[in-house]
Amino acid sequence: MVTRRRAWELLRIFVVTPLVGLTLGIALLFAIQTSMIFPAGGSIWRDPGAMGWEFEEVWLEPTEGERSQAWWMPLEEMRGAVLFSHGNAGTMADRLEFAAILRDQGVGVFFYDYGGYGNSSGRPSEERCYQDIRAAWQWLTEEKGIAPERIVLMGRSLGGGPTIQLATEVSPAGVIVESSFTSIPDVAAQTFFFLPVRYLVRHHMDNAAKIGAIEEPVMVLHSPRDDVISYRHGEALYAAATEPKRFVEMRGSHNDGWFVSYPEYGYALHAFMDEVLPPEPVGK
Repeated sequence: MVTRRRAWELLRIFVVTPLVGLTLGIALLFAIQTSMIFPAGGSIWRDPGAMGWEFEEVWLEPTEGERSQAWWMPLEEMRGAVLFSHGNAGTMADRLEFAAILRDQGVGVFFYDYGGYGNSSGRPSEERCYQDIRAAWQWLTEEKGIAPERIVLMGRSLGGGPTIQLATEVSPAGVIVESSFTSIPDVAAQTFFFLPVRYLVRHHMDNAAKIGAIEEPVMVLHSPRDDVISYRHGEALYAAATEPKRFVEMRGSHNDGWFVSYPEYGYALHAFMDEVLPPEPVGK
């Protein structure tokens, strides 16, 4: 016969303790989610001058009282520009080798850091990322006078969120989405499958719901060996996009796919640039 005390001990072991642990886990995840999605910080340990390039340091004003640092890296003769949005870790200073790949396509390159990253003020969030890329677009089109149809929007990983959002608001030459996700809740549910994270996530970046509204050519790149954002996210984004569109299967992991996939990666970029940016030099 099970005594009342024994029944309580069993209840505590098999019900109460797991529930308390689950509740604490949910509360912790809710509290730290922003720092997990946006691990801001990092240093600007070099600038494009270290690559021997001419560049212009830019300070964007995405929202009142805040500034975001950016670099404009033009070429003497260029057929357009790429507005690049980087992933959730590190700063634009860590991506200059990739800027070289883009410059090889005959385009000027615009890098920027999200709020809270590098020297950019404020704190990162989904909305701040959108504000940052809007300010970058405004600078390129108004300050530099580059025609919208001469600007390609490109986002890698987290950068796919602001890239797709902006592409639904403006009319660029084309859009490149690399190693990105359908939505942040989808990624969270995949990672924390044992928790009801879909109801806890405050940042959404619902890329799959938005990408179909883009009327310009879209190129989606993803690797089956991506160890952070599964391949199915890239497949789903491509399926949701409207024509004209193309899909490029990369090799390598999440962070080194563009490097491991070279030179095929470079060929894919070149083919897309030829499609959306026919050679026609623009000003610096």
